[in-house]
Amino acid sequence: MGRQPEQRAEGAGPFTTRLTWHVPGGGTAVWESRLARRRGILAVHPTGAAAPRHTSADDTALARLRRLNVIAATAFVIGGALFAAGAAVAQFGSGDATTCASIYFAGGLFFNTGGYVSFLQVVNAPRHVPGGEGRLVTRPWRWWSYEPTRLDWLSAFVLFAGTLVFGVNLVFSFLQGLSVRQVNRLIWTPDVIGCLLFLLAGHLAFAEICHGRPCIRRRSLGWWITAVNQLGSVLFMVSALAAYTRPATGSLINSDIANWGTLTGALCFSLGGILQYYERP
Repeated sequence: MGRQPEQRAEGAGPFTTRLTWHVPGGGTAVWESRLARRRGILAVHPTGAAAPRHTSADDTALARLRRLNVIAATAFVIGGALFAAGAAVAQFGSGDATTCASIYFAGGLFFNTGGYVSFLQVVNAPRHVPGGEGRLVTRPWRWWSYEPTRLDWLSAFVLFAGTLVFGVNLVFSFLQGLSVRQVNRLIWTPDVIGCLLFLLAGHLAFAEICHGRPCIRRRSLGWWITAVNQLGSVLFMVSALAAYTRPATGSLINSDIANWGTLTGALCFSLGGILQYYERP
């Protein structure tokens, strides 16, 4: 029985985000989680070659990745723009509370769509075959999977969960005549939880792209997309904390910070969506 080819795994904790192995005939193959699921490629380094060559998934997988990428990117661009518009209406007083809530709710639906389609990108990404020839395999289409041992799955799932929690906040925003306690419990608390989930998803995305170590990759489009979106998540959290209603006065801690934090954070997500158009096969 032949000896199994040597493998070297890298990643964050128990999660593998990059795998290197020897291929038959000499050379090595390198699979990276984000490159495989976003661009459908892995690198093969033939023995003696000066530079690696990239092996792509089949046409079915590549077409699938392109389609999902466009839908997710568009959803985040529109969702971010609507959130920014809602914050602008709230800040400059050109509409009532129902108008603002309606704009935010429409933006939330696009964020839900972007979150779920991002999850589908992970579920339906081509898979690597370690220990053999450097290639990616296309699996049948799926609408759902449970793979918590994969870092990309966990990041996308947490992001999608965050968009759903934001939806709870947005639905309750339409209610009238709530007490301060009810506002903080039904509207503010889901807002903070959603922000925390967005921040966690961004942290996991950084762990994936940096393989568990802090890094700055100026030439990596994926790194910039993750960084811009994480900045948006931080601004959303600042906005949420400023939007807490004081029980003693019935007023927000700081409405200006709440509105501007939402507006600038939303624009970050729109920018991240625009950049995402270019991270494709």
